[in-house]
Order: sequence, then C-alpha cells, then structure tokens
Amino acid sequence: MCAVSLAGGASGADALRELLPPLLDALHEGATTRGGPLPAGGPTAVTRHVTATLGPALPEHGTGAEEALRTLVHTLAAGAADPAHPLCAAHLHTPPLALAAVADLAASALNPSLDSWDQAPAASTLEALVTHALAAEAYPDAPRPDALVTTGGTESNQLALLLARERHPGRPLRTVVGANAHHSFLRATWLLGLPAPVVLPTPRGTVDPAVLDHALDDLAGQPVLVAATAGTTDAGLVDPLPAIADRCAAHHTRTARTTHNTPTPGATPADLHIDAAYAGPLLFSATHRTLLAGLDRARTVTLDLHKLGWQPAAAGLLAVRDSTDLAVLGHTADYLNADDDTDAGLPDLLGRSLRTTRRPDVLKTAVTLRALGRSGLGALVDACMTLAQDLADQVEKSPRLELHARPTLTTVLFRPYDADDPTVASIRRTLLAEGRAVLGRATADGRLWLKATLLNPHTTLDDLVQLITLVEGSTPR
Repeated sequence: MCAVSLAGGASGADALRELLPPLLDALHEGATTRGGPLPAGGPTAVTRHVTATLGPALPEHGTGAEEALRTLVHTLAAGAADPAHPLCAAHLHTPPLALAAVADLAASALNPSLDSWDQAPAASTLEALVTHALAAEAYPDAPRPDALVTTGGTESNQLALLLARERHPGRPLRTVVGANAHHSFLRATWLLGLPAPVVLPTPRGTVDPAVLDHALDDLAGQPVLVAATAGTTDAGLVDPLPAIADRCAAHHTRTARTTHNTPTPGATPADLHIDAAYAGPLLFSATHRTLLAGLDRARTVTLDLHKLGWQPAAAGLLAVRDSTDLAVLGHTADYLNADDDTDAGLPDLLGRSLRTTRRPDVLKTAVTLRALGRSGLGALVDACMTLAQDLADQVEKSPRLELHARPTLTTVLFRPYDADDPTVASIRRTLLAEGRAVLGRATADGRLWLKATLLNPHTTLDDLVQLITLVEGSTPR
C-alpha cells in the first residue's frame, strides 16, 4: 500500500481496507504485550521504550505505511493506560464503544470541517439535529433549547462564562463556585479577564445553599454567575441543584432592595450554570435521572459524552435553555459566511463555536444514539452505578479497608485503616509502577483517599474483588 493513498473518494474505502488488518493486529498484539491495565516500569521505562522504538521522529526516508502503523500502534497500545481494562479505574477516562470508534474513523476519513456549509453539507445538518435533541434532554420544557459541540467540560465551562460576561457588557461579571468545582473555572476567569471566582467552602463536598445565600448578599448589585456541579471529579457528588436554583432566582429581589430599597422591575437574577460533565448522562437513565432534578433551571449546562457516554474524546456539549443566548458568538469571515451566501440560504456555522476548523465529532454520537437509544445508554449508566455500589460493599466487607461514604455516582473513595497519607500515595504509585492497577487519588475530610471511578460496564464482581485484593496486598502490615 502506497503511503500517499487517500482516505476519501471512491477509492478511499479500498485504501482503508488494506490498512485495517495491520492496524487491528497491532492493537491486539500491543494489548497482549501490555497484559494489564497499563505498562509496568513507570515513566522512565515507558519513555525509554518509546524513544528507542521511534528512533528519529522525522527520518530522511520513510519505512512505508504498513510498517509505520504496525510499529507505532503496537507501541502505543503496549504503553497505554487502557480504560477498557477493569482494573484501570482512576479517572473519568472512559472505554469508548467500538461502534463509536468506528464511526470516528469515518469522520476522519471524510474529514468535513464544520466552519462552512460547503465543507460539511450533511455533517452540519446532522450536528444541528443531534445537538437540538440533546439540548431537549436537558431542557424538556424549554421552547428554544440548543447546544454547541465542544472539546469537553473545560471548553464548555469557558463558553458558559463568556456568554454570561456578554450579557452584562461594561460590568465585571462575578463568578461564584464551590471549592468542589472543576479547576477550569479559575482558568476561564483568567482567560476572559474576569475577577477571580468567589470560592465557597465545601467541607461536606457540596455547596451549602445557606453559604451561597451569604455570598450573593455580599455581591448585591453586581452581575453574578453561580456555577454548581453535578458530579465532582474527586468524589462524584452532586450539589443540591433545586435549592441552589432557588437562591439564584431570589437574588434579584434582594439585590434590588439593597440598591433601591424597593424592588426594581427587571432586576437581573443571578444566572446559574451547572457543570454536569460527569453526571449529565444520567438523563438517559429512568432510574437515576432524579439525581439531576433542577438541571433544567440552569441557564447553561455542561455535558460530556466522553465520560458516561462512552464516546472517544472529544464529545463535549454546552446546552443553553434559550438559543438566543448564542447570538453573541456570531462572527463573519467573508470566505466562510459572506452575507449574500447566508441570505441565499447557506447555513452560517461560525457562530456554533469559537473554533474555526472543527471535525464532525457529532457523527460518533449520532451513531451511538441511533444504535442504542435512550434505553440502551441508560442501561450502561445503570450498570456502572451498580458497580460502584458493589465496590463499596466489598470495601465495607474488608477488615483492612475504610470506605469514605456510599457513592452517589460511580466514584468510590477508600483507604487502608490506620494508613497515613504518604502510605496511601505510595500504594497507588506502587500499583501504577507494577502495571497492576490504575487508581486515582482524592483528598476528603482532610485525608488522602484512593479513588476508583467505574466507567466500564463490562467490569464484573470478580474484577472488583481482585482490585480490593491488590490494594490489601500492597498495604504494609
């Protein structure tokens, strides 16, 4: 196979077909070589092996397509932290569905760019249909919901702050977040030139509405965006969304009374943004969607389908209750969305993102939704929620381990009894270095805990028992 064959066009499928066997063989053989959830030896060993295998990153003469694929895909697979392995449970790093990965290959082969209609005719329509359907999940009763495709929670949160800032031109937007909030809010305020967020203490892991009340009183007369969290990265907790929404809705009355002594018609309430990057897909579950009560009261919502949606990254969304909020993102570049083209009926895509070139990440999601439906995705969510409860049961049965709390989502925090924090950290690093298990870490109640985030619906009870056994075996007696 010539290395310069193209993936698209009438002959593109044949070019891909010839390269798929060596690619798939390399993936299989690399996983077999690894033999566990991640390579043994730690960063030094992995770096040494990858460097030796790669050789010159830009050689004078190439080795050919098949050799390059076999060698480097094998190296990547052998050196991967594989989220499809049941003992790889550290982060919100999901094992993607095979059908979604194959759909992503099609997106790469066709390579539409969603910055102008003439580069992505079908993809632009597909994106509009799918984003509207997902926005309607978050806002079932809203007349004009919409959603933008993003690279993930960080971009979605930044966009939410940008939209809020633009609703109050000339006035510095104040952002209120819990100490449990994602780190992206601090970075977003910096990037957008906003004051640093007001950070509320969350000693119990979630925002206390009474504490939020006091913070809003202190910000009387200023435009405010409150950011709540549905699924914290440390413990998988959900803020009390209905109570927080109540406080935001009431804020405008208190603000008006403070500044004018009597209510002022049209006084602006504190807007609410909910970062549901982790918990958002509970919307697909008839059993667990009640955990998201109050989500539809937010003005904007962050969703990630490369977490509990099992999509290859990236598959983020920012949903808005009212599509008119997105008008401020409008932008014109004559070669992409000239006014006369737009007037003639060509869709204007530049206002759908701050990025220009955008790949059709929506395709893999559309394929998944069509193949599994709401009930199929909900069943996967339910399976992982059950696994978290099963792991908590196993921890509670162990005389050597302590459970932090029963899990809310799919994250379980636990640690050996009587171990100090350096010992807990050492246990985690030992399992990583030996390539036997991938666990995360989180601080709660002033102590360090091992963190298991269960996103693999194929994980079994035996796998959970094995994970507990590995931790117990690594604990000093």
